[in-house]
This record gives sequence, C-alpha cells and structure tokens, in this order.
Amino acid sequence: MTDMSSEPEPTAFGLPSDFGGKDLGIFLPIANGGWILSKNAPKLDGSYDYNREVALLADRLGLDFVMSMAKYRGYGGETEHWRHALDSTALMAALAEATDRVKIWTTTHTLLQNPAVTAKMMATLDQISHGRAGLNVVTGAYKGEFAQMGAWPDNVGHDDRYALATEWIQAIKALWTQDSVTMDGTYFHLDDCMSDPKPATRPFLVCAGTSKAGMKFTSEEMDALFLSGGDIPELAKASRAAKDDAIGIGRMVRTYSMMTILFGETDEAAEAEAAHYRAGLDEGALQGMMRAYGFLDAEIGKENAFTQKARSTFMTPHVLGTPETVIERLSEIFAQTSLDGLMLIFPDYLTGMPIFGEHVLPVLRQRFPSRVPEPSHV
Repeated sequence: MTDMSSEPEPTAFGLPSDFGGKDLGIFLPIANGGWILSKNAPKLDGSYDYNREVALLADRLGLDFVMSMAKYRGYGGETEHWRHALDSTALMAALAEATDRVKIWTTTHTLLQNPAVTAKMMATLDQISHGRAGLNVVTGAYKGEFAQMGAWPDNVGHDDRYALATEWIQAIKALWTQDSVTMDGTYFHLDDCMSDPKPATRPFLVCAGTSKAGMKFTSEEMDALFLSGGDIPELAKASRAAKDDAIGIGRMVRTYSMMTILFGETDEAAEAEAAHYRAGLDEGALQGMMRAYGFLDAEIGKENAFTQKARSTFMTPHVLGTPETVIERLSEIFAQTSLDGLMLIFPDYLTGMPIFGEHVLPVLRQRFPSRVPEPSHV
C-alpha cells in the first residue's frame, strides 16, 4: 500500500475536543417522503427544485451545512417511500453553485465508487464550492439496495467493510496530496494513478459508524461522527466515547446527531400533529425499512424495540412543540452532552425552517456560538 507518511494529518483542525461551538445543519430531503413514514405527513417530493429552495433558505438563515444521503432503493408501501431519490453528488454540485456560504456535504458508498473516481469528484466539488465541500462516507449496510445492481460482496462482512473503507479513504487522501499513487491493497489496486487537480481545501470527512470497527475507522480517518438516536444520557455517553477513542490515538473528532423538529402554536398542537402522522403510518414502508435494516430476516413481522420506536413514524429522534419548547430541549441536549452539533429535519422544510430561523436559531447562537471549522489546506 502507498506510503501515507507525507499526508497532512486531517484531524479536527486544531480545535479542542470539547470546543463549545455548536453547528446546526440540514439533512436535505432528496427522496420522496422525507423522514416520516406516514400517509398523513406533508408530501415531500424529493425534487431538485424543492431541495434548491431548502439549500438557499439554509444559506440565508446562516445555518452551517447541508448534507444529502445516497439512496438507491426505497422502502415501498402505499407511499413508495424513498423510491424517487436524487443523486447525492450531482445535486450537491448544483447546490454549491447556487449557495454562497453554507457547507456542502455529499454522500458516497465505498462499495459503489472507486476511490480514484471519488477523489476527482470531490476535487471538483471543492472548486465549485470554493472550499465548502464535505464527504459523508458510508460503508454499506443494506444488502438489497446493493444486490439489485450486483454490488453486494457476500464475502465481505461488517468489519471487513470498514477495512475496505480504510483502504478506500487512504487512497483518496493520497490522490489528493501525491503526484501519483501506487497501491496494492486487499480491496483496491492503483498503478501510478494520477488525480489532478488537487482540492485546494481538504474536504471535511464524516461518517456514522458507531460499532467497534466503525469507531476505529472514525477515530483514525474521519473528522466527525454522526451518532444515532438515544436519549440525552445515551448521546452523552456515545459522544464522550467517540471523542476519547480519537484522543487515545492523538486525534480529535466532532460528534453530531440528527433531530426532527415539529413546531406547533402550542405543545399540544404539535403533539396532535404528531398523532395525526402516527394515525397515517405506512405499514408497508415500515416493513420495508425494517427489512432493509435486517430486523425482519429471522422472524418476519416480529415486533422489537426498534419496530415499536419506528411506529412513531419519525425515522429520527424528534422534538415537538412551540419554538420556546424547542429552544429548551435543544439547549438541554447541548448542555448535557459533548455533541458538536445537530443535523435538522422538518416535516415541511419550507414552513419549519423559517420558524426555526426567526425564533430558535438566534437564541441557540447566543447560547452556543457557531463555528464550523475551516478544513485544513491540503
């Protein structure tokens, strides 16, 4: 494998691991249905026009980043949830041109994209965005999504996928910094491989691997980690563990989580709206999501804690209520955990984001000043 000793260390850009600034970004709705599995939820179409409006709004409001997932197969059901999904990187290139200051984070699956191709795509996104590019690295978890295109390696298990991802991202970093790269790895082979132009600003690297293998990958190679679900004590414990794991090898990582925000004129009104979503649960889409996660392989239809939680129709943790309630709940999360930020979701972004921008964001900025770190120059 190529020598990486000459590569600048891509750690958290000189910030202390418990830096007080909190980043607030948007998880773009690039697939139909957004993040609510309900026939009664707002009808998000996942279109470019809608996502462009969301990104421009995020830019105007002063939010820190927008990120898009990469999805290749939906969950079915009556709503055909996530059947219609845009390409992540093509979308983000267009949004980079449309926006001025918000960070632009795309998503790539290591099982689908050669590292040399990804290196050039990200160098291009760096130019279009003038240094605002970021890359969310996904190692692959949904067999059906990849098997449909002949891209699921049955001989590569969970931990092996992180070994593959390590070779993959190390190859990309080398291509971003070296004149040519020769690499003879277990999964990737490069022979005097060249990739120019280089990114002027090294893209910010994030992932969501929280298993032991995923945490090791994050600590060694990434700048930030997305943590899934959980209550405040669980988030605090997971965030601290991720930071300590990185510190143990002389690095630093930032930690983020996702949160859906549902506003109401009163807390009761917001709860009533959530109940309306629950009443419209798309059972078929729920089953499709459970199958994609592997929870239904052994006993189709058997309830478990994950299923019961998903029956809320919200695919992420959520905060319901007035702007004042949302402010206090998010403040509590930031005050009691070492999270560095949240990636926000709204049932209807174009109605929810203005409320957040006018009533919630100024208070959170005052309590927790924003400072998305500027990536180091390559």
